[in-house]
Amino acid sequence: MLQDEHYMLRCLELARMGVGSVSPNPLVGCVIVKDGKIIGEGWHQKYGSSHAEVNAVNSVADKDQLAGSTVYVNLEPCSHFGKTPPCSDLLITHKVGKVVISNTDTNTLVAGKGISKLKATGIEVTQGVLEQQGRELNKRFFTFHEKQRPYIILKWAQTLDGFIARSNYESKWISNELSRQVVHKWRSEEDAVLVGTKTAAHDNPVLTVRNWSGRNPVRIVIDRFLRLPDKLSLFDGSVKTICYNVLKHEEHANLLLIRLPETNFLEALLEHLVSIGIQSVIVEGGSTTLSLFIQAGLWDEARVFTSTRQFYSGIAAPTFTGTLIAEEKIESDTLRIYSPEVLKPHH
Repeated sequence: MLQDEHYMLRCLELARMGVGSVSPNPLVGCVIVKDGKIIGEGWHQKYGSSHAEVNAVNSVADKDQLAGSTVYVNLEPCSHFGKTPPCSDLLITHKVGKVVISNTDTNTLVAGKGISKLKATGIEVTQGVLEQQGRELNKRFFTFHEKQRPYIILKWAQTLDGFIARSNYESKWISNELSRQVVHKWRSEEDAVLVGTKTAAHDNPVLTVRNWSGRNPVRIVIDRFLRLPDKLSLFDGSVKTICYNVLKHEEHANLLLIRLPETNFLEALLEHLVSIGIQSVIVEGGSTTLSLFIQAGLWDEARVFTSTRQFYSGIAAPTFTGTLIAEEKIESDTLRIYSPEVLKPHH
């Protein structure tokens, strides 16, 4: 069992290398072991390209060694024809002896079918190895398929005395430069980044990945009554941008105006994101928009930077209830990460 965990950790490590490149597919790594030695490895590198199992099989120099080997993969091998043929068929063809899996795929297209297919041909299947770590790694994918909404990360920086901006909405540089670089790294890892009308108007954010290398997320702005000026950076056409409003629907190059109903606006917004395959969103403000998600109970993680600066008055940071799951110092700032689950005290 410990040996299974050892190789599964390697799978998760390989899978992580696909961060920012494979969505809406899950992060998957694969390790092939024969006689106690790793003979092949691979991971899913890019959406639309070959899956982890294919890359791992291709990395094995002598294909005869695959017969009777043990294949470790953190997510159940797919059983359907998508952009690539089913991986379960590939493993069956090569007569592998055993497949060890961390998580069952909850995508209805797969959902246990890959495992059944393997077992039907006499391949031994072990499930649930490092299941928690596997779910954590693919939390975006699982949230998307199980809750039918994107994984939602709330992010803000606040002063030591709890303000997110000055009274005139000016929020320039509460956090330090390194913290801002960390945010750019985060953007490269998520599908979309969202702001409200006031943040767009007062900060004129670009919302791209500039201080990090990686892909730009889709930019989302909530502008219910289309009051924002066209000259904002968000509307420069450089990156795909969606403006959700209640007035009109229009499509331009790299800019979509999507009209939503006034009632259940937020739910309709998330529903539209699911329909276009957006699996994760960082909500970057401001206070009104963040509070909208908090009050609706629609968030999975809050990442809060607290600086040593004080404003003494201004726009207060959002209030919420959550459990602190991580804390670290980023130079002078403190980054705290919360989950919405309030841990129940043990009686």
